[in-house]
Amino acid sequence: MRVRKAVLPVAGFGTRVLPATKAIPKEMLPVVDRPAIQYVVDEALEAGIEHIVFVTGRNKGSIEDYFDIPYELEVALEAKGKKAILEQVKQTTLPAGSASFVRQQSPLGLGHAVWCARDIVGNEPFAVLLPDVLVKGSPSCLAQMVEAYDKVGGNIVAVDQVPMDRVSSYGVIAPKGSDRDGRLIEMTGMVEKPPVADAPSNLKITGRYILQPEVFGLLESQGKGAGGEIQLTDAMARLMEVQSFYAYEYEGQDYDCGSKLGYFEAVLGYALANEEIGEDAKALAKAMLDKL
Repeated sequence: MRVRKAVLPVAGFGTRVLPATKAIPKEMLPVVDRPAIQYVVDEALEAGIEHIVFVTGRNKGSIEDYFDIPYELEVALEAKGKKAILEQVKQTTLPAGSASFVRQQSPLGLGHAVWCARDIVGNEPFAVLLPDVLVKGSPSCLAQMVEAYDKVGGNIVAVDQVPMDRVSSYGVIAPKGSDRDGRLIEMTGMVEKPPVADAPSNLKITGRYILQPEVFGLLESQGKGAGGEIQLTDAMARLMEVQSFYAYEYEGQDYDCGSKLGYFEAVLGYALANEEIGEDAKALAKAMLDKL
């Protein structure tokens, strides 16, 4: 069965970028000319996702409004003849019935957030995209993963290489031997922030997953793990005992928008690559650096 549905956990407080997220969902912070969440949704749509499940919380209503039709705005833009901007606005609207919004209600962790989407996902494979991680790639990271999934099935985790001396800052995968099929690597486990000497690889997990629906049953019985939360990786480790797992080393660049420096890097990276302002952004950045 192909991957048709994606889960986007958007209930977090965004504590690493406070006070900006005191009244604005972190997913709605702008990256150049659109909120961060738009890039993640575009990535899912490019991969052929037909239905997106947003797992939300209190004060996240602006996310739902953003993907709806803004009738008053469209009428005003039409009346002023701003057709180019109007077309861009229309492209942000998700088709009727292609999105669902469920409440997590309690901050019990990523695993619990994914579990909240169980009834909408149903008994089929699905993707999970962490919305505070933007991945710039062509084709999109998830599109690359879906193509690999269509060949091997099972469960797939997106990874990319980091310098070995930095592995203690990330969750990394344990490969099954040294053989690999192109960018696809069979894996036997995951280790969270290992000491450099004990790290099984330098392939960090990058916030994109394709999972089988059996993970929901495991999440339902999953006890609390690190931070007193229900961890998705704990349930994945249990699922790995009975199902195949692969790591896919995607082609692209990831940005951690959940941190202040990562958010700045994302804004800069997308600004420099923007067709409209890229060259001016590059000149501006250079001029500012020259003044230091």
